[in-house]
Amino acid sequence: MTRTRRRLALAAIVLLAFALVAAVALQVATRQLRSHLEGALGPRASVGSINVGWSSIEVLELRIKAAPGWPAEDELRAGRVRVVPDLRSLFGGPWRVASVRVEGGYLSALRTRDGKMRLLPALLDERSAEHASAERAGSAAAPVLLIGKVELDDATLAFFDGSVRQPALPLRIEKLDAEASSLVLPALDQAVQVKLAGVFKGPQRDGRIAVDGEYTPATRDANVSARFTGVDMVALQPYLLKMSETGIRRGALDLDLRATVLRNKLHAPGKLTLTNLELASDGPLTTFAGVPRKAVLAAMTEKGRLEVKFTLDGRLDDPSFSLNENLATKVASGLAESLGVSLSGVVKGLGGVVKGLFGR
Repeated sequence: MTRTRRRLALAAIVLLAFALVAAVALQVATRQLRSHLEGALGPRASVGSINVGWSSIEVLELRIKAAPGWPAEDELRAGRVRVVPDLRSLFGGPWRVASVRVEGGYLSALRTRDGKMRLLPALLDERSAEHASAERAGSAAAPVLLIGKVELDDATLAFFDGSVRQPALPLRIEKLDAEASSLVLPALDQAVQVKLAGVFKGPQRDGRIAVDGEYTPATRDANVSARFTGVDMVALQPYLLKMSETGIRRGALDLDLRATVLRNKLHAPGKLTLTNLELASDGPLTTFAGVPRKAVLAAMTEKGRLEVKFTLDGRLDDPSFSLNENLATKVASGLAESLGVSLSGVVKGLGGVVKGLFGR
């Protein structure tokens, strides 16, 4: 063999050896991750099958059943979950996952009567409690898991809001595409980049919802933009009206909000727009959002829409501060100011549209 051919043959052998070593390492990493994931899912989880490939793990027919008292049958369902491991886990340090992709998933969330947001308690609440208990006892804490990216593709979110009524008000978002980056479990003490978009279902029409920003679950620090477009107002009646006020026959709601939370202090300017509003009752003393019904309808007839600007400020850890009451009061004040009438009452409820983002 000539010198050139010998060099080429040697280079090919080196490349082949490197490829074999990389393949073996990847197989070891995926098998180790499989064992770790099976333990992390918890006792209420079930998996149809787990397939280990050369570059990823596929979890098929994943289900996490809800505990008693949860408003839905399941916390999570997914036809297919693809997990791509990070080879750096082989060399020590925390467990790392490059990405998790959930296809055709279902997720349920609950906002409790006192305004706390609960999502995947089997994975987040219970694991965080175990982590804190282990730290207090001075024993070995649960292994840290770093996830580079979590994606939801064509998912469904069932949101139950118990802060506005009992039983909890059901709301539903379909065709949900979402992405969360840089998750540190179980502490969740670092900022998570969040982006989602989906269809907000209503009894008469469907709207759109989009959220973009960052959120730190452990501290509730946030910098988030939220937009609701063409949302059915009939679905949101409990947020807009007091029991004594007139009902809504039809209408659409747009909401733009930019919310920042730092050390539990909230600052959130926003704009609310109502279009094609039709109220159910026409009594002379009926009100809408604390404003006389006739004034609201007169403005709608004249302009075809109502726009209300507001700014929310307060501390989330202050027991006397309620986003429901605060936002509703701001909206009522804005309506009264834009219509030139006096504020007739403090309304409760619209804060639930955004309060679930921050858990109180």
